[in-house]
Amino acid sequence: QLQASGGGLVQTGGSLRLSCAASGRTLSMYDMGWFRQAPRKEREFVASISWSGESTVNPEFAREFAKGRFTISRDNAKNTVYLQMNSLKPEDTAVYYCAARYRFGGPIYNYWGQGTQVTVSS
Repeated sequence: QLQASGGGLVQTGGSLRLSCAASGRTLSMYDMGWFRQAPRKEREFVASISWSGESTVNPEFAREFAKGRFTISRDNAKNTVYLQMNSLKPEDTAVYYCAARYRFGGPIYNYWGQGTQVTVSS
C-alpha cells in the first residue's frame, strides 16, 4: 500500500515536500514514480526514481528539475519517496500521485497511492 501525503494549500512561491510511504512492501525492490493530474487534464508523468536512485524526468518538467524547483528522492531505509517542490506556481495545482513498479517487472506502474492535493494560490 502506498500513502501519499504532504499536499496542501500554499501561496505562489511556497514549497511543499510530498512523501510517499510504502507499507507491506520493501520499497527498495521498486521503481517509484510521481504523477500529477491538474483540473480538466489527463494524468501526466512527472518523474521517477529507480530502486538504485537513478531518476528519470518527463522532458516537460526537465527545466523545473534542472533549476531545482522540483527534486525527486528516496530513502529506502524509511520506505519513503519524496517530491520536493519549490517556488510553486498556480499551474502546479494538481492531485499528485505516487506509484510503484517492481524493479524486475515491466514499465507499467502496478501500485498507486490515493493522491494528495496540491493547491497553489496566486
